[in-house]
Amino acid sequence: MFVHQRWLESRLEISDDIFEEGDDYVTLLPEFFDNLWQPDPYFLNSKIAEIATLTHKFTSVTLYKNKTVRYAARMHAIIACQMEFQLYPMDIQVCPIYIESFSSNNQKVKLRWSDSGVTLNPELKLLQYNLGQPLELEESDGYMPEKVGNFSRLTVYFRFERQIGHHLIQTFAPSSLVVMLSWFSFWLGLDAIPGRVTLLVTCMLTLVTMFTGLRADIPPVAYVKALDLWMAGCMVSVFAALAEFVVVKVLDVQYQYQVNRIPKVLPMRISNMEKGQCATVASWEGGAVRSRKATQTPTTPGQTSLQGNGGPPKPARRQSLLSVAWTDTDTGVEKIMWREIDKVSRAVFPILFFVFVLLYWPILLMKSS
Repeated sequence: MFVHQRWLESRLEISDDIFEEGDDYVTLLPEFFDNLWQPDPYFLNSKIAEIATLTHKFTSVTLYKNKTVRYAARMHAIIACQMEFQLYPMDIQVCPIYIESFSSNNQKVKLRWSDSGVTLNPELKLLQYNLGQPLELEESDGYMPEKVGNFSRLTVYFRFERQIGHHLIQTFAPSSLVVMLSWFSFWLGLDAIPGRVTLLVTCMLTLVTMFTGLRADIPPVAYVKALDLWMAGCMVSVFAALAEFVVVKVLDVQYQYQVNRIPKVLPMRISNMEKGQCATVASWEGGAVRSRKATQTPTTPGQTSLQGNGGPPKPARRQSLLSVAWTDTDTGVEKIMWREIDKVSRAVFPILFFVFVLLYWPILLMKSS
């Protein structure tokens, strides 16, 4: 930065001989400037502030005939800024620079901005931020408990608006595609278990790797950032798809177990059974044919019930089968629960993710504005 200071020193006695003909000012040597009274402003929130040097300090002191002293210097400084990342990566940082007199209180030195104030190089471009214009300037008096007094203070506020384009390309778009890729697992049947598991696990690891690299770009903070919520939403969506696969696999195992346990009864003499006579019924169990007597039990008219010598029938097997499969009363087609869950998930998962997106972006845009 170039710092310009101007003040009127009425105690000076200036001879016209030091001015060249036609000029109303003269540039003083540094040793003469050291003998003049100088204001002592400093950057209150600076970590480092020093005058730039090459072979000598880049400073200039000009004395005018009306006893005005003008001091200019080229400086560089590192300024501390308390940044807030709740809305990252759509955050807006307001960073002030405080300029204050160090030893002279506001009764002796009053700092004022010049008419031009603070001007920025029009060619200045930042990689991640847009610098808001115009800059806000402020003049105030602040009490400094360290120096026990009120001191004149100048403040300029820089408004940094983070550019979202980089994060849209590098973060939001790839993570959304990974979440959509996990939905393809719902179209893979359980006969493609290795491919389905590989797809979901790869999606999860891709998100973890992606977001781990993003966290390295910003300082660690204790509160939740907007990017953390997006990360959580994407990872929960993929994890839910993985959990859905585990559920349908368990249901398929139960279905196959119940199907294999139900014996296939082969009626031998249907006519005798309808007449109520004792009939021999053969069943195929465990690779061997076994015969048993069928007896008639009292039922309501028009119904016939059969039971063997082993006691009353056990409908528990059929009821457990109905919990994982059933027959559609309209079409007569058997419905298997895990297949129905896959079909429903093809619509539910995209809808829930799109609802999350529709809630995430409007809220984030409203808060950042």
